[in-house]
Parts: sequence; structure tokens; C-alpha cells
Amino acid sequence: SGHFLEVVPPRRIVFTWGWEGSDEIPPGSTMVELRLRAEGDRTVLTLRHTGLPDERAAIMHREGWASFTDRLRLVVRGQDPGPLSGPPAEANL
Repeated sequence: SGHFLEVVPPRRIVFTWGWEGSDEIPPGSTMVELRLRAEGDRTVLTLRHTGLPDERAAIMHREGWASFTDRLRLVVRGQDPGPLSGPPAEANL
């Protein structure tokens, strides 16, 4: 969980992030920045997640964000991404 720090429609969203009940990455302890940029008839999303405590946490979050951006890509194309598979990411912290 976290809080929105900045919202600049339609270009940028910045929010804090963390896991409820986690001592390693508590709520609001990291920051996520989403940038949107038009490129022809497409939109490019750049996601930057900072403040993670170590490389293991960075890898886990990189994999998690990749999974969710893949799902977002399907939704944008009008496709159903289906149910989430596997245990929640916070179960691995």
C-alpha cells in the first residue's frame, strides 16, 4: 500500500509502495514512477521502482511489474488477461 505523490494527467503518476505486514518493505517505503509517452498511435509506459532494500527484492518486483504490464497490454488490446496465477508476490518476501 502507499499514497499518490504526484498525478500529471496524462503523462506521469508517482506513488509510494510497500506491503502490509512486511518488515522488509513496509507500506510507503518505496516509490514507483509511471511515465506515459505517445509514440505514433501507441503509448509507451516507463516504470521506475526505487527504494527497494536489496537486489533480491528488486528482482522480485521487476518480475512482478513485468507480469502486470503484460496483463495491462492485453487489456489495452481489448483482451481478457484471465485470472492471476501463482501465489501473491508478498508471500515471497
